[in-house]
Amino acid sequence: PPSRILPPLLLLLVPGHTAPCSPPQPNATHFVCTEPTLSTFPAGLPPTTLAVSVEFTALATLLPTALAGLPRLQELHLSSNRLAALPEALLRPVPALRVLDLTDNLLADLPAGIFTATGHLQHLVLRGNRLRALQHAWFRHLPRLQWLDLAANALTEVPPAIFHPLSSLRSLDLSHNRLATLAAGALAGLGVLERLDLEGNQLGTLLPAVFAPAPALRLLFLQDNKLQALPTGVFVPLRHLRVLDLSGNQLQALELPPGTALDLDISGNPWACECPLLVLLRQAAPQLTASHSTLCASPAHRRGQEVAAMSRAGDTGC
Repeated sequence: PPSRILPPLLLLLVPGHTAPCSPPQPNATHFVCTEPTLSTFPAGLPPTTLAVSVEFTALATLLPTALAGLPRLQELHLSSNRLAALPEALLRPVPALRVLDLTDNLLADLPAGIFTATGHLQHLVLRGNRLRALQHAWFRHLPRLQWLDLAANALTEVPPAIFHPLSSLRSLDLSHNRLATLAAGALAGLGVLERLDLEGNQLGTLLPAVFAPAPALRLLFLQDNKLQALPTGVFVPLRHLRVLDLSGNQLQALELPPGTALDLDISGNPWACECPLLVLLRQAAPQLTASHSTLCASPAHRRGQEVAAMSRAGDTGC
C-alpha cells in the first residue's frame, strides 16, 4: 500500500540473512556484514567503498573515526543494532553520503551537529528508536533531503518550523509516535511534500490551516488516531491529494479536499448518516476503500448500514 512505500535504496538486505565480516577486496565498492556477534565496527575498508551495511549485529558504539578514509561513501546502513548514541563527528569524513539508515536502534537523542557535513543526504531513516524530541539543529544543513522517516519513536510534539530547511522533502513519516496535536507551522517550508504519514498517534484535533504549508500533498495518512471532528476546510489547500486515510478514528462528520479521483478510507468511525455526510459523498464520489466496514452509527434506524450504500440510496430524503 502507499503508506508503506520504501525509499529507493541502492543496497537492500533481507532480514535474517547473515553475512560474515570478511575483509573486503581491494577496490571493493560495497561492504555487507550481518554477523550477530559483531560488536566493533569493521576497520580497513577501502577508500573506494560506496555503500556499507552493518546490520543485525551487536554493535553498540561507534568511534568518531569509524568512517575515516571513506570519502566516496554514499550509503550507510546501520539498522537493527544496539546503538544508543552517536559521536557528533561521525559523519564528517563522508560528505558524499546520500542514504543513512538507523532503523531499530536505541537512540534517544542525536548530537546537535551530527548532520552539519552531510549536505548531500537524501534519505534519512530513524524509525524504531527512542527519540523523544526533535532539534532544529539536526535539519539546518539538509537542503537535499527527500525522505525522512521518524516513525515508531516517542515524539510528543513537532515544533513550529522544525522542518523549514527541508525544502526538497517529499516524504515525511511521523507515524506511531505520541503526537496529540500538530502545532501551527509544524509543516512550514514543506512546499513539495507529497506524502505525510501520521498514523497511530494520539491526535484529537487538527488546526484549520495545519496542512496549508504543504499544498503538494498527494498521500495523507491519519488513521488510528483520536480525531473526533475535522475543522471546516482543513483539506481545502490539498488540491493534489489522491489518497486520504481517516480510518480508525472517532469521526461522525466528514471534510474532503477539492478535486476528484480520491482514494478514501473512512472505515472504523461512528458516522452520523445524516444529509451533510450523505450529500458530500454523493457529490464528491470518492473511491471508498473498506466500504463494508464503513458503517453508520446514527441515527438509530440506519445503524449498521453501509455508508456508501446510504449515500447512493434515493430514499434518504437528502
